[in-house]
Amino acid sequence: MEIRSLVLRSVKALSAYEAKNIPCRIKLDANESPYNLSSEDMDIVRNSLSSLEFNRYPDPQARKLRAVLARRYKVKQSQILLGNGSDELISMLIACFGGPVLYPVPTFSMYGIIAKAAGRRQVEVKLDNDFDIDTGRMLADIKRVNPKLVFLSSPNNPTGNCFSSERVLGIAKTAPGVVVVDEAYQPFARSLGSNVRRGFLPLLKDYRNMVILRTLSKVGLASLRLGIMIASEEIIAEVNKVRLPFNINTLSQEVAIKLLSGKDSSAKAVKLIVKERERMFEEIAEVDGVVAFPSDANFILFKLEDPNMVYNRLLKKGILVRNLDKVIKGCLRVTVGTPQENSAFIEALRMVMK
Repeated sequence: MEIRSLVLRSVKALSAYEAKNIPCRIKLDANESPYNLSSEDMDIVRNSLSSLEFNRYPDPQARKLRAVLARRYKVKQSQILLGNGSDELISMLIACFGGPVLYPVPTFSMYGIIAKAAGRRQVEVKLDNDFDIDTGRMLADIKRVNPKLVFLSSPNNPTGNCFSSERVLGIAKTAPGVVVVDEAYQPFARSLGSNVRRGFLPLLKDYRNMVILRTLSKVGLASLRLGIMIASEEIIAEVNKVRLPFNINTLSQEVAIKLLSGKDSSAKAVKLIVKERERMFEEIAEVDGVVAFPSDANFILFKLEDPNMVYNRLLKKGILVRNLDKVIKGCLRVTVGTPQENSAFIEALRMVMK
C-alpha cells in the first residue's frame, strides 16, 4: 500500500512547519519576551501546583480562567473561548466557518497554512507600499470571492505596524463573513492618530461579525500556550461546537488564573520592551546600509542589501535573528531582547555592516 496515495490532496501539498532550534548565544528570532517570571510570580506558580489533581481531567470549559479574563477585558464570560495557542483558535474558526479565507500578505503564516491543510481556498491580498491594508484591492477581492473569513493581524507580523483603524473597520462593515482581528502584539502598540490604543475591543459591540484574538505568549507566558478569542456570544457558541474537549490543560489554567488575578506583573516588562524597541529602532536606523521600519510590536523589521550574508555573520557571532528574505525581499527581523542583548546585537550589526 502506498500511504501517500491515502493522504488528502490539500495535505500532500504542504511541508511540515519547522520551528528550528538553532544553537546561539542570544536568541532574538521568535518574538518571545526576554523576561522570565519574577521570583514572586515563581512562588505563586509553585504554590498553585500543590493543590492540583493531576489524576483528573482539566475543567473542559476553563470557567474560572474565562471569568478572570472576562473581568480583564470587560466582556461577558460567554464572549470568551480559549485555545491551545492562537493557532488552535485559527483552526477552530476555519473548521467552523470554512472558506474562502482571505488575508493580506505578508502576514502571520498560519492563516494560510491552516486554511490549506483544511482544504479551504486561500486568497492573498498584497499590502500597500506602507505595509498598510490596500483598501481598493481588499474590497475588490472581498466582493469577488465572498470570503467566509478575513484575517487581519494588527500590529502585523512580520511588518510590525498597526493597520489603519478606518481601513480595518471599513472591511468589517463590508465583508459578508467574519472578520478576525489578531491582536497578539497589541500590548506593545502605541497611540498613533486614529489607531485605538486598547485595540478593537471597545468596538466589538458595534461589529457583530468581528472576532478579536489575544494571547499571553508575547508578554512572558509563551510556554502556557494560551490563546484567547473574544467575540459575540453567538459566534463563540458556534465556534465552541468544534472545540476539542479538555483543550486547555490544568497546569496552564491554574498558572494563568493565579498570575492574572493579582497585579499585572507583565506591564513593567512590556514598558521596558517598548522603551528598548524605540532605542533599537534609532540605533539600527543609524547604521549605514540599513533601513529600519517603525514598529508597534516587540520586534523590528529592517532591510539591507545582502540579508543572507548579514544573517549568517550575526549567527557566527552567536546572535540569532529571523531571515525573512523569502517573505519580504532584503529583510531581517529582530526581536527586542534585554538591554544587554539589544546592545550586543546593535554592536554586532555595526561590525557586520562595516
